[in-house]
Amino acid sequence: MSDLATGNAKQGGGLPPGDSGGLSFLARRGDVLMALGVVGILLMLIVPMPGWLLDFMLTLSITFSVLVLMTSLFIEKPLQFSSFPTILLIATMLRLSLNLASTRLILSEGHTGADAAGRVIQAFGEFLMGGTVVIGIIVFAILVIVNFIVITKGSGRIAEVAARFSLDAMPGKQMAIDADLSAGLIDEESARTRRKELEAESTFFGSMDGAAKFVRGDAIAGLLITFINIIGGIIVGVATNDMSFSDAMDRYTILTIGDGLVSQIPALIVSTAAGLVVTKAGVSGSTEKALFGQLSYHPKAVWVSAVLLTLLGLMPGLPILPFFLVGGTLAYVAYLLDQKQKNLVAAEVEAQEQAKAEVKPAEEPIASALALDQIRLELGYGLLTLINDESGYRLTDQIKALRRQLASDMGFVMPSVRILDNMQLPSNGYTIRIKETEAGSGEVRPGMLLAMDPRGEPLSVPGEETVEPAFGLPASWIDPSYKEEASFRSYTVVDSATVVTTHITEVIKDNMPDLLSYAETQKLLDDLPKESQKLIADLVPGQITVSGIQRVLQNLLAERVSIRDLATILEGISEATGYTQNVVMITEHVRNRLSRQLSSSNTTGDGFIPLITLSPEWEQAFAESLTGNGEDRQLAMAPSRLQEFIGAIRLAFERQAQQGEVPVLLTSPGIRPYVRSIVERFRASTTVMSQNEIHPKAKIRTLGQV
Repeated sequence: MSDLATGNAKQGGGLPPGDSGGLSFLARRGDVLMALGVVGILLMLIVPMPGWLLDFMLTLSITFSVLVLMTSLFIEKPLQFSSFPTILLIATMLRLSLNLASTRLILSEGHTGADAAGRVIQAFGEFLMGGTVVIGIIVFAILVIVNFIVITKGSGRIAEVAARFSLDAMPGKQMAIDADLSAGLIDEESARTRRKELEAESTFFGSMDGAAKFVRGDAIAGLLITFINIIGGIIVGVATNDMSFSDAMDRYTILTIGDGLVSQIPALIVSTAAGLVVTKAGVSGSTEKALFGQLSYHPKAVWVSAVLLTLLGLMPGLPILPFFLVGGTLAYVAYLLDQKQKNLVAAEVEAQEQAKAEVKPAEEPIASALALDQIRLELGYGLLTLINDESGYRLTDQIKALRRQLASDMGFVMPSVRILDNMQLPSNGYTIRIKETEAGSGEVRPGMLLAMDPRGEPLSVPGEETVEPAFGLPASWIDPSYKEEASFRSYTVVDSATVVTTHITEVIKDNMPDLLSYAETQKLLDDLPKESQKLIADLVPGQITVSGIQRVLQNLLAERVSIRDLATILEGISEATGYTQNVVMITEHVRNRLSRQLSSSNTTGDGFIPLITLSPEWEQAFAESLTGNGEDRQLAMAPSRLQEFIGAIRLAFERQAQQGEVPVLLTSPGIRPYVRSIVERFRASTTVMSQNEIHPKAKIRTLGQV
């Protein structure tokens, strides 16, 4: 990976491996140096500092600010400067401690001369003042206003907006990671790494939103310290050192303005850097590795900083030694870093060329283009929030629960659902594909609830009228604020993720026979308990093949009969194969063995099985229309009679539906599969049972006759 955060972890904090000399020492003792630096900053708040040391520390403060700005200009990705909030805190504390140290020197030694607080403060004060106190104060005030009103306020606003936008973009980025993982473009390790980087990025923006307050507070503190220095210096000069008011005003204003300028220029530079870096991401690793590693990762930034310091040392009045010393050190460090990076690049290129020479790139097998997704859910871009909805039950969690529920209810292990985004779909649209063929589609409204009246009547709650995609029932999308009112009216209220999951459930139940492959059938047989393996050994392949068992299970699933009791199903198959090899007849025998299960699943809440029986006339008509024997046995009924039968069935069941009943059609065993083949074409949800499938202990209630 190309980003610096990963590079730091691989290279021990950003320093090139195999280095010798100063850089190697920094790599080994970076934590100690970091601790000493922080302690030194705190000591400057307490211990008085001589003028020559203050000059050196002010030079270091300017250097540090310039280096931060240059680094923020040269970084390419957000995570390459993820330690910026920490650096911002250290820079702020350094400037404030130097302000306090300079204030102590100005008030205690200001009467001795213009260089009482060091030559850096003297030079900046005289250079800015131009010989006139009023001009110096005005120019300094303008500089403070630019920093405080423009740069600092703008950086804080950018941090706030960037944090909000980063959080809004997280669901789409997480969805892209999940899609790449599902497509096989990345492995699980890469997915975890990308999720960690995404989390670090969001954490960084949150930190920058708070760290922007350091910049604003620093500007305010600098302004107050400058005001206190001028007033306090005049009072000390006049009252304590017997200076005239004009001399005290001139002396302490020069020192104070110089001190304020030396503090405000680094503050202005860091404020600018904050505005540049605020769109770049989160911290990883220890503090000293992030600090030294990332600041030294770009030799160009170190080179520019060294040249700029050398030029500052040539300015009239500035002490040459501190600027030349620090600038020369930076130039030496930049040279070492540049050489090491060139060596690393050359070694990497040589390794790549050697790898290409040794290993011939393998072509992707053409067979990979033939792979099919068993179940695919394609979402419009407006539905990506359903995948990462932290406030509720996510769609992915509901699909996991659906797989477990189908395994429990139907004994059918549902294949994994591949979820992809499809920009060609409407923003709120989705498509369900079975073996890459569209099997269902619909639209939902994220953030709204779908309300339905179980009685099929129009809804009285305000909302957007629609049709429930799974069952085609009239419904309305309502605002969540109307949820209690809808529940009070006994409406069914569900969220968008539940609507999609319900649609997937119905599509899968309709297509379970196609999804039960040979491999899945073999896996079901292999997963049976040890005591059932002897039955399988006797059954396969002597009496029936695995393909034959697969066809029987597919026939059961086609009528939504659970195959969870696989041991009983195999026993039924073993019994039936003793007298027939007809899959239809074997399936009918298995259904007879499952009579307890079938009767229980069709028993209503009052404990009865509601039945509509087939009249003797229709029984005879179907029996007489059967032609052929064995596998060739089929129904040959005149089209006019079939239309008459369909009309009679539809009329009888619609009449019962108006009374709230969902009856079972009861036929004789010999014609049941053929009656079912006709009924499923226009009433697929209607259960057709034979008289042998009614368990002796089941209670029945006859509602009518066709």
